[in-house]
Amino acid sequence: MKRYLLFILAINCCFCQKALAAGDTLLNTLAHTIEQMPVYDAQKANAIYNIKVRMYSGDHGLPANAFRLAEQLYNEYKIFNYDSAYSYAGKMMALATIIKDSELINTAKLKYAFVMLSAGLYSEAFDTLKSVITRNCTAGLKAEYYTLMGRYYFDLAAYDDDKYHSVNYDIKGNQYIDSALLYYAGGTFEKNYYSGLRLFKQGKEQESTAYFEKLLEDKNLSEHQFALTASTLSGVYLQKGETQKAIDLMAQAAIADIHTSTKETFAIYNLAEMLYKAGDVKYASLFIENAIANAETYNARQRKAQVSGILSLIESERIHAIDGQRRLAVQYGMAVTIFLIVFAVLIFVIRKQVKKLQAAKKIITRANVQQQLVNDKLEEANKIKEEYIGYFFKLDSEYFGRLERLKKMLEQKLNDRKFDDIKFIVNNIQPKKDKEELMRNFDKVFINIFPNFVTAYNSFFAEEDQVKLPHDQILNTDLRIFALIRIGITDNEKIAEILEYSVNTIYAYKTKIKNKSLVQNDDFEKKIMEIKSV
Repeated sequence: MKRYLLFILAINCCFCQKALAAGDTLLNTLAHTIEQMPVYDAQKANAIYNIKVRMYSGDHGLPANAFRLAEQLYNEYKIFNYDSAYSYAGKMMALATIIKDSELINTAKLKYAFVMLSAGLYSEAFDTLKSVITRNCTAGLKAEYYTLMGRYYFDLAAYDDDKYHSVNYDIKGNQYIDSALLYYAGGTFEKNYYSGLRLFKQGKEQESTAYFEKLLEDKNLSEHQFALTASTLSGVYLQKGETQKAIDLMAQAAIADIHTSTKETFAIYNLAEMLYKAGDVKYASLFIENAIANAETYNARQRKAQVSGILSLIESERIHAIDGQRRLAVQYGMAVTIFLIVFAVLIFVIRKQVKKLQAAKKIITRANVQQQLVNDKLEEANKIKEEYIGYFFKLDSEYFGRLERLKKMLEQKLNDRKFDDIKFIVNNIQPKKDKEELMRNFDKVFINIFPNFVTAYNSFFAEEDQVKLPHDQILNTDLRIFALIRIGITDNEKIAEILEYSVNTIYAYKTKIKNKSLVQNDDFEKKIMEIKSV
């Protein structure tokens, strides 16, 4: 009887949790918004495309105009994709250098620093920030600089999350935020937000709450500003022990992030962690998967590390829950008729959980596919190594055989004092011809491994720029340079040494080829590495 009473209690708890989840409209809304994410991302992609059309149409006029277009593209990408944002920050830096405008150069550096911080490249971000000369900067740039320095130390404090370093990092972060506030105009979002953040970091939770709550009442906030404020206020409430308020605010922040296609976000990860600790494994699992997708899309290294830590705990909890439900089914499978209906409901729940487990297995399967790609690359590297080691051992054998025969011949001629014959033999030694033969043999071995290399290479160019080889030629100099790169020799000095050119010549060859290509210069060598071996 005691077992039966415990079973009824467990079933009642299950139904109570379901009822609470059904009434949790914010989490339901977030789950629905996640399903609509491709729509919002498509809108983001369309906005980016329209700016790119203007950027690459060639009619933007002065370099300063091109700089502003690059800045617009950077702003679209900075919370959407690290690699693209970093690329356009680089274009801004290149244009600012051409213009020779120190303010624009500092602007580009600050853009670099922002995305580096967002991607978890703390050392690189700090080096970039140290290179900014603030003396002649405008108030706006100074505010941005000090804010990024403050964020740098706050991020370090959150990342270390210990009692030894984090406290000092927060103190330094606050000092920089104090400096930033000197340059933000009164009444602006930034002035109010960072004033509240400073108070929060100082442990003044009540005062900081007032700042953030007042900000949230502002109907003119952009969705991104709303998300930033709501997620920070959620942290304040969480620290005060008001967990439900913290969850509600973090859910609102996550919804706003999806509306703005913000991939550089910690809101949905924090929400998943809070729900996991509150025992809501269902939503925690759904939201942590979205957090993983965001980290992958943005390429945020620290986010990947942090997300992977809680993912294993959530998955373990899911599996544990399923196992527990199975044990209940076995233990009470033979219960009296009054429990049969309850038992059927339990089976339904178990099957639902099994489907979730299968979804988790799909994640593992995708990881296995990635591992297989790595294995394929290793297999290809071994094949290249075996082919060329065999080739060079054969070449060495032939070469030393020729040296041995030449040595004996010269010794015989010296003994016979036939100096004219010796001179004739020496004059007929042709290193250049041997080098050409070496290159032809290299070409043969390479094409044996990558028979489709020339065809794939030509596909990167318009027809008039494609390589057309004579019937008796396997590779030319252009192809050899990128053949060496394909087998892993990427250093320009090493390529120059092998092909007997200067490093400048190799660099010039590569630049000329990439400029003719239909592929972006930065992606050309990546495309070369994607050419498959047999």
